[in-house]
Amino acid sequence: MKVIITPKRLSGKISAVTSKSDAHRLIIAAALADKPTKIFMNNFSEDINATIDCIKALGGGCEPISDGITVSPIGQAAENVVLRCRESGSTARFMLPVAAAVCKNAEVCGSARLIERPFAELTRVLRSHGTEIDRDFLPIKLRGGITGGEFALAGNISSQYITGLLFALPLVAGGGKICLTTPLESAAYVDMTLDTLEKFGVRINVGDGFYEVGQQKYISPGEIFADGDWSNAAFWIAANTMGAAVEVGGLSESSHQGDKRIIGLLHKNEIDASQIPDLVPILATAAAAKKGRTVIKNAARLRLKESDRLTAMCKNLNSIGGEVTETADGLVINGHGFLLGGEVCGFNDHRIVMAMAIASIICMDKLAINGAEAVKKSYPAFFNDFRKLGGVFDVVSDR
Repeated sequence: MKVIITPKRLSGKISAVTSKSDAHRLIIAAALADKPTKIFMNNFSEDINATIDCIKALGGGCEPISDGITVSPIGQAAENVVLRCRESGSTARFMLPVAAAVCKNAEVCGSARLIERPFAELTRVLRSHGTEIDRDFLPIKLRGGITGGEFALAGNISSQYITGLLFALPLVAGGGKICLTTPLESAAYVDMTLDTLEKFGVRINVGDGFYEVGQQKYISPGEIFADGDWSNAAFWIAANTMGAAVEVGGLSESSHQGDKRIIGLLHKNEIDASQIPDLVPILATAAAAKKGRTVIKNAARLRLKESDRLTAMCKNLNSIGGEVTETADGLVINGHGFLLGGEVCGFNDHRIVMAMAIASIICMDKLAINGAEAVKKSYPAFFNDFRKLGGVFDVVSDR
């Protein structure tokens, strides 16, 4: 669908939606636990639903309730399981090692750009520990289980590979040790995983460049609250530097989410994105909204997200009056304090669509966003909240 936004100042109060990063982790841990777990959460995005579908396919139970979801343990997984991960990279990378640990045969599938995204580093280490895997891109068929031992894994490719192994190794005879061969990027996401495992009674020995995991059982806490999402709240927080007055409730300062750093980054002129890649689209928008030069670096991994986010933001901002140069691993933004308006592409990427919606508030004329339905991936209610805060837009069907 196309959304045509009339520039308006945003103001008011909203509640943060559930962090999909936290929800993924809690749902998987609950499915591996000893008894059902009630997870309090307020947002069921397409990515979260992909993880729920995979848990059901493996034999677990996921029953939505008024204030969240009740997850029942997998028990004995069915054979010849098909795990449909849709467009959720997190789901696919988490479930691949978990499936190897809990069932004999499985196929992990994806759609859209996810089938183009590589899994070679993860499939390599799984193959080296007894898992038969047919290819390095989705769909991937696996069988044969997984053995323990030492897993040598690069830390600068995807923290999600580490998370997937951390979930799987407590189920493996003898456990295992993950040894990082390069410095870890997006470390906060691994910290989130360690926090989830601790809440489910799983202990990990963390050292300098390694994670040692003994064989052990997941113990359900019975009930647990999912965090509010700093990654999606970042769009509203950034809007406040552009003249908005938005208050976001339901965020925890003690959260392990790395994207809570958004507040401290908005006024910087040089930003190292290695630990906060998901913030780059909205940081680029905020940079265009202030006067002066901002450099975003160490963001090369963004080329392998739902879109090539560096190219997407460069093209979109330039098309509506911004001045952005794309580098090999980042962006250089010469901010003028305003944008002209016009028409941009959502690139089938939820974070691009939301960043451009926020960009509209500093546009001189209307802003049209094609493919705005991409927000369903993480924040289905985004445009409802946008309207609640005073945003004005028309929806045009693309059919």
